[in-house]
Amino acid sequence: MWDERYADKEYVYGTEPNTFLAKHADKLNGPVLSIAEGEGRNAVFLATGGLDVLGVDGSEVGLQKAQQLAQSKGVNIHTEVADLAEFTPKENHYGAIISISAHLPPAIRQRLYPLLERSLKPGGILLLEAYSEDQLGKETGGPNNIDMLMSKQKIENEFPNLHPLLLQELDREIHEGKFHTGIASVVQFIGQKKHNK
Repeated sequence: MWDERYADKEYVYGTEPNTFLAKHADKLNGPVLSIAEGEGRNAVFLATGGLDVLGVDGSEVGLQKAQQLAQSKGVNIHTEVADLAEFTPKENHYGAIISISAHLPPAIRQRLYPLLERSLKPGGILLLEAYSEDQLGKETGGPNNIDMLMSKQKIENEFPNLHPLLLQELDREIHEGKFHTGIASVVQFIGQKKHNK
């Protein structure tokens, strides 16, 4: 499905970064792991700020567009085609992890999220924005499946080892290409891995 969606010449979610990420990018240190990176808009934005970024996605087509976008902006990003159901990030390696609209089934989250926590360095930051359960039935983006939508409760349960610097649900205006447009209900989370005692 994703190869098909990204086969469009246009960048289907635009080339500008997610605004929540852009607002808090100054909190992030490299190297950065971006899961479900798609066509590269967030990885390229972070690379223009001087960060070393690895974008992981299941779509080769999306990541080829990500590399083209990086080239057009004069920056380098690393990309890896991987199924998030099987992807294992390096342990204790990343200064930051970003998850923007990475809507995953519960079984994949239960396997992946503990690995993401483990792959952060002490003091590292995980920044996540996803559609919330309140988005169900709205036509402005996100999956039509409540299990793949997020909530504050799910975040607290699924990232137990991260200290929440910010955790909120809100409605906000989103303009990200043709598939994410209009008023949307989202969960925003910035969690920090505790420093080793």
